[in-house]
Amino acid sequence: MDDQTLLRKARALDREALGLIYDQHYQSVYRYVSFRVSDTQTAEDLAAEVFTRFLAALRDRGALPNTVVGWLFGTAQNVLREHYRKQKQMNWSELDDAIAGSERSPEQRLQERFDSEALRAALAQLTPEQQHVLALRFGQGMPIKAVAELIGKSEGSVKMLQLRAIGALAGRLTGQGAGR
Repeated sequence: MDDQTLLRKARALDREALGLIYDQHYQSVYRYVSFRVSDTQTAEDLAAEVFTRFLAALRDRGALPNTVVGWLFGTAQNVLREHYRKQKQMNWSELDDAIAGSERSPEQRLQERFDSEALRAALAQLTPEQQHVLALRFGQGMPIKAVAELIGKSEGSVKMLQLRAIGALAGRLTGQGAGR
C-alpha cells in the first residue's frame, strides 16, 4: 500500500492502516529519538508520544499530516525540544544503568561516561537544525537526498549543515571550538 493510500485510510481511523504506519515507522522514529537521548526508556516514551500525537491529530482533524514520514519526524523533533526544555527546567541528570554490572574497570567506565557526556554536551551546542540533520543522517541512516526532502532544503544545504555540524563537534571535542 502506498503512503498516500495509507494516509487516507489512517485519516479515516482505519485500524489496519494505523497499525501498518506504526509497524513501518516505529523503529525509525525510535532510532531518531534515541540518537538524541541517552536513556532507552526515555527514548521509548518519546517515540510513543510521537505516535500518540499522530493519532490525536488524526482524531482532532486539526493539523492533518500531508506525509507520514515528514509529520512523524517533525513531531519527533518537537517532542525532543519539549523534553529538553522540561529537563533543563528540572535540572535533572540521567544515570547510566550500564555502569553497574559491567566487566570493564571502574576507570574505563568512568572514561566512557565522560566521553558520552562530552559528546552529548557538544551535540547540545549545535543549532537545532544541525542536530536534526545529524540525527537523521547518522542516527537514522537516511541518505542526504531523503533528509533534504524531509526538511525542505536542497541537498547542498544539507551537506553544508552536516559538514559544519561535524566540524563544530570535532572542534568542541578536541577543545579547539569552545567559542564557536
